[in-house]
Parts: sequence; structure tokens; C-alpha cells
Amino acid sequence: MATVTRENIGNLHDKITVKLSKEDYMPTFEKTLKQYAKNANVPGFRKGMVPAGMVRKMYGQSLFGDEVLRSAGAKLEEYLGGEKLSIFAQPMVLPNEQPLSLDMNNPAEVDFAFEIGLKPDFTVPALDNKTKLTRYKISVSDKMLEDEIERIQRRYGKVEDQVSVIGKDDILYTTFAPCDADGNVTGEGVDDTEVMEKMPSKLQEMLMGKKANDTVVFRPADVAEGAELQSFMKDPLKQPIEAAEGYFKLTITKVGLLVPRELDVELFAQVFPNEMMTSEADFKERIRTELSKEYVRISNERLQNEMYELLVHNTPIQLPESFLKRWMREGGEKRKSAEEVETEFPSFVHQLLWTLISDKIIIDNKIEVSLEEVNSDIKTRVLAYFGMETDEDAPWMEGYMAKVAKDQKTLDETYRRLLFDKLFKFLETQFVVEEKEVGEEEFFKLADPHAMHHHH
Repeated sequence: MATVTRENIGNLHDKITVKLSKEDYMPTFEKTLKQYAKNANVPGFRKGMVPAGMVRKMYGQSLFGDEVLRSAGAKLEEYLGGEKLSIFAQPMVLPNEQPLSLDMNNPAEVDFAFEIGLKPDFTVPALDNKTKLTRYKISVSDKMLEDEIERIQRRYGKVEDQVSVIGKDDILYTTFAPCDADGNVTGEGVDDTEVMEKMPSKLQEMLMGKKANDTVVFRPADVAEGAELQSFMKDPLKQPIEAAEGYFKLTITKVGLLVPRELDVELFAQVFPNEMMTSEADFKERIRTELSKEYVRISNERLQNEMYELLVHNTPIQLPESFLKRWMREGGEKRKSAEEVETEFPSFVHQLLWTLISDKIIIDNKIEVSLEEVNSDIKTRVLAYFGMETDEDAPWMEGYMAKVAKDQKTLDETYRRLLFDKLFKFLETQFVVEEKEVGEEEFFKLADPHAMHHHH
């Protein structure tokens, strides 16, 4: 008769020993062996007619080992369910134990030792303290509006050919190729099309006045540094940062000038195809409204990040660190080094704490999302994509939703998004949220929520 014992070996870290007698696994092993004999394909024998002794000799030891392990796993699962233990990940076989010696010809008692990491009990004090948080209302200044309209005019503009490079609005069609100091190409080139102002400023100076077929030899490390250099190496050069000390040859294949679109009815119709817009004033007001919507989204995202960080950094939770580090090291598809685990552990714990806290709040406050809500959200988003408000003009919707019903990934992603939308709406009622109006520049200078709440 199998026995299961449990002992504590650390903080929220237990050892579970499963002791099997031969009566716990031999009957199912013999049954499995007979079943295998019925289906075995062995040359020279008809299916189902392979002698039992031959099957036992050929496959018995392998099947025996699998059956003993399965029996141990089944007893462990039965124990965990009976004790109602809430654990992290999966139980792991304890290291440094005596190697198992499994012999189907000498069945005997066998011990399996597992380690488990237990999920902690905890409270969320931040929900009782009525902490004050700020929802920022970002005002849309006239300059922000004009800048956005200028971006739109450029985005919908057209490119006209020109003779030489004269300014930041030029569009350069180029090829970058590795070369030596004299410009002799040593590797394959990459084509690129770029607005002049997006290039490193020192490279811009070198390109002024150049024409089609002109070339420039340069070292990336001489024309850019820091984040700009890293970005330049990644795109357009598509080279590792180590190549920044080498030479590259830039060949201009064509020079164009970006001519912004006029603010006219045609542009209004392109930007807002479902609206009959005729005046510049209406267009500008509509852009202002869209900017306001985007800033509301950005502000809400910041408020949610602040609630997230506040809860993670102010909820005292103990974790079975030694178990979790071993699980990180050995539990994935690819084994990690101890150094990799130590490097990744802080961010892993940060996300794990949020998972524990959010799960607790969702369960304790019965925050739920129904299948009807999931389907309704998917339908609404599809209609919005096609500029429609109801499905009266979408006879295809029923067939589309039938396909969605089989798309578990889309259903799961929608469910999680709606669930967390509800979670954050609930959290807003648990804090004192004050509104403050700020300008764009002031908003983007605010301290990062993670830095605000992280205590070293």
C-alpha cells in the first residue's frame, strides 16, 4: 500500500515522499504488458500473436519504468488534491537522491522524493488604506494640434524628384554596404529609403549637396553615439553594434522632396473617410478630439501602471525562492545557468507577485467575464473596423462569429483583456483618485510609476 509523507525543508518549501510497494504498480504493469502484446508489431509474427515472453524481454523494462513513475505521479496528484495544496508550477523530483534502481524481475519498495513550492496566504493592505492617486488630464495645446496636423500633411504628402540634397524634408533612396577605408565594398549592401531628418545629424551634414550616384564613406561610430548609434546599426544598417567601428559606403540612388498635402476636402476625406467634412475648422477640431482620446488612453494606462506598482511593492508576500529559482533553472524547455536565473529573478518575481495579487482580488471580489461579453466585444470591434455600428448590414457576421467560437486564442485574449479592464475599474473604487490637468511636456516628465514605488 502506497504511503505519502510531507516535511518542511524551507520557507513555503516542502518535501513529499511517495513510497510504493510492488502491489501498487505490478498489477497495472502486467495489464499494460498484455495490452502492449496485443498491439505490438514484431517482424515474423502476426499482430496480436507475439509471444508474451518475447514482448516482456523486448519492451518490459521500459514499460516497467514508465508504470512505476506513472504510479508515483498518480499518488502524488491524489495527495495534493486531497490536501488541497495550492502550489507553484509542478512538483520537481528532488536532486541528490539515491539513483533509482528499477528491475521488473525484482520488484520491490521504491521511494520517490519531490519538492513543492507552496503559494502563500497574504492580505492586500493597500486596498484598505485609501491611497491617493492622480489621474492626469492632458490638455491639447494649439502647438500640439498644429504639430499633429503637420504630421498628417507629411504622411499623406507626395514625393517629387529633385537634383540634390538640400534639407531635412528630403527623402533619400540609398544603399549601405560595408567597405574598407578607401570605399572598396567588402560585403552585401542593404537598400533603404529614409527622410533626411531621421538620419544622424553628422551624416546629414556629409550628405548636403549630394546627388544621385554620389557616395559617402563613413564609420557609424563617427556619426552617432549612444542610443542613436544602436538604432542606426539596427536599422537601416542591419549590423551588430560591434560593426560600428568599421567603414560603410552610402550610395545615393535617388533624391526626392516630400511635399506635404494641402488642407483640403480631399485630405479630410482620406483621413476620415466615413465623415462628410468640408471645413478646415471642423477638421482641426476633429483632430483635437482624436488627440484628446489618445491622451485619455495614455493617462489611464499610467494610472493602471501606478496601481500595479503600488500593489506589487506594498503587499508583503513571502515566496519559496529556492524552489522558484530551481524551477526557473530546470523547468523550462531549455535549462538556464545559475547566472541567468539570478539576472532574470527580480523581473520574474515582480510579475509573479502581480499574478498572485490580481488573482486574489479577482477571486475575492467575484470579478467575472461571461462568454456573452467576450462575443459582444469581438463583434463590436469587428464592426468598428469596418466603420459600422450594428450588424444589420453585416449578414456575414454570424459565419464570422461561428469561426471565432473555434478560435481559442482569440477568445482567451479577449477574455483576459476584459477581465483586467474590470479589475482596474474595481481598483479605481478602492483608491482615492484625484484628477489633475497638465500639459503634454509636464506629463511626459513625470517619474516612472515603477521607480516611484520601488523600495530598495
